[in-house]
Amino acid sequence: MRVQNCLDALKKADRLVDALRLADDLAVEASRNGGVRNIRILRSAIGSKDQIVAIAATHALAQMVDEEADIVLSELLSSEHGFIREHAAWAHRSRVPRAESIGRLIGLVASGGFAAMLSQRTLEVWATSALELVTIGLESALLGVTEPESRYRLVETLGLVQHSIATTALLRIAQDESEDLSVRIAAIAALGQRKGQPKIVEFLEKLVETGGRLAEVAQLSLVDLAVQDISENLEAMPQQEAGLTVAQLFLHADIDADLSQSGSGDNGGIATLLVRLGDALVAGQDRDPDAFPVGTDRCLPIDRVLTLSRGGADEAAQSVAVLGETQYGHVYGRIPLLQDPRQSANAWRFLVAARRGISRILRAAGGVQVIHLRMADVGSLAAFDVARALDIPVVFTVAPDPHSVINSMDHAGTLNRENFGDIDEVEHFWFRARLVQRLASNSAHTVFFPRPNLRHDIIELVGIDIAKEPKRHTIVPEGIDLAVIDRAVLEAQSFASGQPASAGLLELRDLLSGLPVERRGLPLLTSVGRFHRVKGMATIVEAWAGSDLRHRTNLLLIGGNLQNPSADEREQLDRIAAIVGPHEQLRSGLVLSGHRPNDTVARWVAATSTGLPGYAAPRGVYVCGSLKEEFGIALLEAMASGLVVVGPDTGGPATYVEQGRTGFLTTTWDTALLRDAVHAALLCAAGETTDNRTVYARNVVQERFTIEAMAHTLTQVYADVHHDDVELRRELILSP
Repeated sequence: MRVQNCLDALKKADRLVDALRLADDLAVEASRNGGVRNIRILRSAIGSKDQIVAIAATHALAQMVDEEADIVLSELLSSEHGFIREHAAWAHRSRVPRAESIGRLIGLVASGGFAAMLSQRTLEVWATSALELVTIGLESALLGVTEPESRYRLVETLGLVQHSIATTALLRIAQDESEDLSVRIAAIAALGQRKGQPKIVEFLEKLVETGGRLAEVAQLSLVDLAVQDISENLEAMPQQEAGLTVAQLFLHADIDADLSQSGSGDNGGIATLLVRLGDALVAGQDRDPDAFPVGTDRCLPIDRVLTLSRGGADEAAQSVAVLGETQYGHVYGRIPLLQDPRQSANAWRFLVAARRGISRILRAAGGVQVIHLRMADVGSLAAFDVARALDIPVVFTVAPDPHSVINSMDHAGTLNRENFGDIDEVEHFWFRARLVQRLASNSAHTVFFPRPNLRHDIIELVGIDIAKEPKRHTIVPEGIDLAVIDRAVLEAQSFASGQPASAGLLELRDLLSGLPVERRGLPLLTSVGRFHRVKGMATIVEAWAGSDLRHRTNLLLIGGNLQNPSADEREQLDRIAAIVGPHEQLRSGLVLSGHRPNDTVARWVAATSTGLPGYAAPRGVYVCGSLKEEFGIALLEAMASGLVVVGPDTGGPATYVEQGRTGFLTTTWDTALLRDAVHAALLCAAGETTDNRTVYARNVVQERFTIEAMAHTLTQVYADVHHDDVELRRELILSP
């Protein structure tokens, strides 16, 4: 009855995050106690209206070694509930291949969505022991499927199968001019994983000569074949005696050194951080050697940082060429996704393309000692798979995400047991939570953001006790580039005192000139970030528009692609438009600027503090409406600029925002509480007669939160990880 007891405990859990953790206990107990009775108990639970129980029971069923459990799981692949189909496809990965399940999994691949990715991963594993069944199943499916997107996914999956029949089919599809272009692309990309076949190389070389999109993908496939020949396994390469090469990744952005796309789509704070951090890591090569123990190789500097983000096929080929010639500095590698990018929640379908692109870059780099992953997303999943294959140690920044979001939505009442599965089908909370656990437990080292109750929160939300293995964990605050902030503040102060304005401030002046004359003497409420529901831009508008804040301030929202919004951006823009109509926005004091380069944003934030003569009064306030912030780069930058800030009362901001002194923390998803915090911040700013708070806030940042300090700490982490990896390899070589 232990299975029933675990199930009962899960049903009674007060919080959803507790239920997620109790699901692990249920799975363990199911693996110990099989039998018909327990299978029937779990099957009944899967039909429950309690959707979190249904998901937990599905995964528990997958732990039972029993043919009846296989039959039930196979039937779940055809469930009327999408979230059950997804979790059943995921659960099958640990099972023995079955013919009827293979057919259903292939059907899910063709249907698309998150279930397609999960089914694809299961079929890839099953192809190692049921090669012909999977190959024949995919070929048969292609005979009856004509829709291009479905054929793309089926061909991409066929490319994961190492069988001569699959190779022949891929070559035929790649050459077939009657096929849709996207389907041929999937086949051509897969040919780059087929080594030692002259006919493939000959075909790809001829295709490159034709030019166009197919030629670009063919060129990448030739690169793939070449880098596999150069470096089949990085373990076999001689250890680097100079400095280290460190890779870092964010797949959901087109990261450039100038940060020109900051705030557009998913180009948020993480993109800014990676650019600044990469520069700081390689700039610190002459750091104090006394920071490391004498007599060890831990004083190795960071010679090269590889920042990987998405890009086109032509950009990917160019970045590979640059990598081969660059041994020092901050270099950018492009990962082509081969399909049109979608919002981050739907990016899981790019897993195979991401994995191939990451592998290409890391192999072409000629030796990477450490890769640092930061998010529970498709990029981290793909990179972790590649790092494991190439035997590269992983450093993972652990954050209670999606745990914090689940907890916040649970408290807000928007997420509950009856709708968890339906929302999970969109947000993939369960998969991402498990991915965090997997990455944390399998990484060489984990990094944590500072939080007021870090150990308690990480145990409660994620289930990791950082006190058990303290040498494997390091707390690293994120940092900002104070030089950028200081330049922006000086420019804003200069303009406020009557000096000529910089181009960035003139751009803000032109933007604010659209406000009615009577509103140009009001201070600004400013917020910077992606237009994503987690960032709460629409919530800020709701809090502002529903009170006298609308009459006392103008609201400036910086971010988003207003001309070509993503689905996430469109959702926020539609919500904002429902609160303040598009034609009423400027008249009412709502200014949507769209995204701007990072340096321009810094000037606008500084001007929120100093004011813009004739267009905005001084002593504005910075507002962050995020549902959660693990740390909050934009908040920190605003505080360093001299602004009183408002931010979420959970996560990292509580480690640097002092309530009532440098800012106000609140429950940001509650519009009434957010409104009250903004009122308090405005009163605080308006009542100041000295610059004591401004000086104090900047000193806090300078002492604890600079990008240079962050780079210094991480350099020690990377050096330690590399040192331990070298020692482990040496022990393995010497062991009998």
